[in-house]
Amino acid sequence: MHDTYTGAVRRWAVLRAPFTTRAWAEVAYCLLGFPVAVIGFVLVLVLLVLGAGLTVSLLGAVLGLLLVVVSTGLARVFAAVHRGLAAGLLGERVPSPMLLRPAGRAFARLDARLRDAAGWRSAAYVLVKLPVAAVELYAVGWWLTGLLNLSAPLRWAAFGQRPHEGAEGMPTITPIPVGGGAPHSTSFAGTFVAAAIGAVTLLAAPWVTRGIVAVDRWLVRALLGPGELAQRVRNLEETRALAVDDSAALLRRLERDLHDGAQVRLVALAMSLDMAKEGLGADGEPVADPGRLRRLLETAHSNATEALTELRDLARGLHPPVLDDGLPDALATLAARSTVPVELTVDIPERPTPAIETIAYFCAAELLTNVIKHSGARRAVLRARQEEGLLRLCLTDDGHGGATLGAGSGLPGLTQRVRTVDGTLDISSPDGGPTAVTVALPLHA
Repeated sequence: MHDTYTGAVRRWAVLRAPFTTRAWAEVAYCLLGFPVAVIGFVLVLVLLVLGAGLTVSLLGAVLGLLLVVVSTGLARVFAAVHRGLAAGLLGERVPSPMLLRPAGRAFARLDARLRDAAGWRSAAYVLVKLPVAAVELYAVGWWLTGLLNLSAPLRWAAFGQRPHEGAEGMPTITPIPVGGGAPHSTSFAGTFVAAAIGAVTLLAAPWVTRGIVAVDRWLVRALLGPGELAQRVRNLEETRALAVDDSAALLRRLERDLHDGAQVRLVALAMSLDMAKEGLGADGEPVADPGRLRRLLETAHSNATEALTELRDLARGLHPPVLDDGLPDALATLAARSTVPVELTVDIPERPTPAIETIAYFCAAELLTNVIKHSGARRAVLRARQEEGLLRLCLTDDGHGGATLGAGSGLPGLTQRVRTVDGTLDISSPDGGPTAVTVALPLHA
């Protein structure tokens, strides 16, 4: 059943790929990135070559070093442009490296700029980007040839493109060189062969573009970010701040809930018991008003019961009791309670620590809530598995897609929650679906 569902989703994804916003955004990225890549490559390479050439000479060494510094600074500017294109069109948001503000004397500042690792990574990206952009432009050619061949019957009928005397006919253009030449249409019926080739080319074009752009995405993440060590320090600072804020918010919530809930019930309980005690009178004296005393005791019992219920709810918010038997049983309970049918697969041979299980449970609960409230899905698949030392939760649904880190989805809160333990949350949700959210957590907090 699951294989049939997965196969249907994949076939539908292939058929609708050319019409998705993601596909056209990637085409726009390829087209807009090419001129920026050409200009950046020429300027940065010329400055680097001139600077390196002058540096090896005795008279122009200082000027050469200055040109090298200018080239890395200029590379940072082009890197910022490429980061903006990647963020705006691909959704690939890479944090920019820290601005370099060297202090000290002139030679100290020059030395600091020459040691600017982010600048050199930016220069490397600008130089590598040109061949990558050329291949991306080739990927755009798949779209153009597909559309051109698809319109062959219309062109034949509208413009009368018929073969001349001794000519081979209307050529079919293919993005891949074919031995012996591409087929030619010598009649109107033959143009439908070209149209079929165009349709196949157009269906393949988004995946060719996506594969080439994936290489560019990797380069952007590897070269245009703040660097592994700097990013690690930044993540630790942010997650520490998030953990402190989360703990403070939790304490405030507990204080408010105890003050406004259980504490009020306990105060009412104490007052009811005091009044009941006064109604008993002195030792050996009969009770003056048994009915009133009974009502006071009933009120005290009701307050005690409600206080216990509120305290259980508070404790459940800290650690769900369903996790006592392990994460698989807890996920099975979530899946069973969901109003959208959920197919659950769990493969966790090693039990994670309680903190990781709690985070995974709340992530699964929030993601299922989003599916029910926002996705319009008819079914969902939840997988929990252990691989490469990580616990991975993946929830896929067949809804209308468009899930983002906003719009009241609760996903920003999940992102903050998983980052406190050095986890990650990845979202793939093109317009029209399907949506796939993957949470990766370490097994030990």
